[in-house]
Amino acid sequence: QVQLVESGGGLVQAGGSLRLSCAASGSGFSINAMGWYRQAAGKQRELVASITSGGSTNYADSVKGRFTISRDNANTVYLQMNSLKPEDTGDYYCNVDTTTTPWGLPRRYWGHGTQVTVSS
Repeated sequence: QVQLVESGGGLVQAGGSLRLSCAASGSGFSINAMGWYRQAAGKQRELVASITSGGSTNYADSVKGRFTISRDNANTVYLQMNSLKPEDTGDYYCNVDTTTTPWGLPRRYWGHGTQVTVSS
């Protein structure tokens, strides 16, 4: 079982910055990829950014050049969000894709979400 603890959301003015973090803990798993999704009011959840265990990153077109995803060696993923826009407002969810050990089964886990509000 994997537990995810998110932090870093809040209220910021347009043009400002926030940094989200998500720490994964537990036992019996290896992490394949970590990422952040967001869901705005009345919209579907969408991928914001992801990073694989090998360090490959992927970003939504709408955040390229403004957001940076990174990961440390302690199973924590970060999302540095700069030049924030009102359309970045939403609930941000941490996502972790894992493989169980020793059975090698895929498992996906979600955080509870952290709210980001960007005022104009």
